[in-house]
Formats: sequence, structure tokens, C-alpha cells
Amino acid sequence: MRIAKDKVDVRLAIPGAVLRQRQDFGDAGAFGKISGEYFTLAAGVDTTELFRGLEGDSCQCPHWGFVLSGRVTTIDANGAHETVDANDLFYWPPGHNVRVDADAELVMFSPQHEHSRVIGHMAERVAGAK
Repeated sequence: MRIAKDKVDVRLAIPGAVLRQRQDFGDAGAFGKISGEYFTLAAGVDTTELFRGLEGDSCQCPHWGFVLSGRVTTIDANGAHETVDANDLFYWPPGHNVRVDADAELVMFSPQHEHSRVIGHMAERVAGAK
């Protein structure tokens, strides 16, 4: 399957962040269907408030991806930080928050059911904040 970035559905667009998700991008066996995702994030974006109310107030979905540009730091439940930079492959296990250190573009692959739930939760948090 091939799909251009501008053809990937925008699931959430807020100041500093555009989250695109193509569902049914493939099948990952035990994880079920995966989604292909393209995130455009501005420096300063922090998911702490967006993830509040999820288990552990963090994203419980694993992600595999590649940083096209920028720098992003994840913080796990124990407070451990890991930073990924442009041209890095990454794996983020469940139980993380994200802070964008420099304007970033990421391509990610995630279990569709779990990440769709997280994106829906973020959209609800944004709608409630208005």
C-alpha cells in the first residue's frame, strides 16, 4: 500500500499539532490491524494534559516510527527520558508522554484499536478545554 501524506486522514488538528492516521494500513498479527500515521508537531507541544484521564495519565499504546525532522522526548511513568532526533528509528512502549523539543515530523505505525482510542481521548480533552 502507498499513500501520500496529504491523503492521510487528519484525526486531530490543534495549535502546534496535526495528527494524521490511515487506518487498516496493515495487519501486525497479535497486535491486529495497524495504522500508518504522520504527525507534524511544533516545539513546545507536551501531551501531559492531553493524556490526563488515560491509564497512568499516559499513552498506553506502543509505537514504532521514524523521525523525519526535529527532536522529541518521551517520559515514562518512572520519569525516564529518551530523546529521538531526525533520522532516528524509535520504539515507544506503552506508558509514555511526549514533549516536542524542536519542530518535528514523525512517521509512526501503531496498533490501530489502541491508538485510535488515545487519539479520540485527546480530541475529547481538546473539545472540553474550549
